[in-house]
Amino acid sequence: MKEENTTRVTEFIILGFPEFPELQIPLFLLFLLIYLTILVGNLTIITVTYLNPRLHTPMYFFLCNLSFLDISYTSVTLPKLLDIFLRKSHGISVYGCFTQLYSFLCLSCVEFVIISVMAYDRYVAICHPLRYTLIMNERVCILMASGTWIFSFLEPVTHTFLVSHLSYCSSNVINHFFCDFSGLLKLSCTSTFTLNCMTYVWSAIFGLPLCLSTVVSYIYIISAILRIRSVEGRRKAFSTCSSHLTVLILFYGTMFCSYVRPTSMQSLDQNKLFALLYNILIPIFNPVIYSLKNREVKGALRKAFSRKL
Repeated sequence: MKEENTTRVTEFIILGFPEFPELQIPLFLLFLLIYLTILVGNLTIITVTYLNPRLHTPMYFFLCNLSFLDISYTSVTLPKLLDIFLRKSHGISVYGCFTQLYSFLCLSCVEFVIISVMAYDRYVAICHPLRYTLIMNERVCILMASGTWIFSFLEPVTHTFLVSHLSYCSSNVINHFFCDFSGLLKLSCTSTFTLNCMTYVWSAIFGLPLCLSTVVSYIYIISAILRIRSVEGRRKAFSTCSSHLTVLILFYGTMFCSYVRPTSMQSLDQNKLFALLYNILIPIFNPVIYSLKNREVKGALRKAFSRKL
């Protein structure tokens, strides 16, 4: 009898930011500017790295992966948000929603892994400088990057499959600006206990070791820097990892605030705010942080602009 009273959801409604109905066009222009800035900034990093042979090092190879990731990240979520602002097109098909969810989970996983890989790269560069080129050779870098992307595209398959097979019978309105995992769980009229437990188990198995490896890498890095006697030597050593450390703190801070808190303490409006931060703040800051804090990138940019002039 219960099944007769349920209707199968064929479309989800993404609310976006209905709190500001009179600001939809200004918000469209603001987010369009942000999106274009993210595209231009990260494409610039990729282009400059490709054109300058001095930047063909493991650090900038992984930075290019990060820049490509940031472009992909925002391209999964922001175009739909822009459509909502401009045309008030809140609807998204069920298949489109789960495709967006899967893509977002994949790219989130890539960022977790690539940040850990970059931390390991900085650890080898500072703690084992004489063996750096031997350990982080081209073959190893390609294997690490390809392994990261392959693993990250396989890991969310189970989660997406299970979420797509939940029953959505009470509402189809997602209080978010994209098809977010937590937002879809809130809509389900069937038990999500198993899925929540599996999420925490997977986080413990894969997420926790990645976080610990990153923390351990930086413990070794900081201790190695503190053992350097000269002030100039310490400054140079710290400058090689300060950019990555800044990005790491921004990413982990916003991601943990959004997803690691207990479900009972989570608010959809708060989750939406934190999701906005790591969807926009990190991709727009990455090119700025890496270009302003790295002499090589600044030099390559100056050289590229001087050629055009």
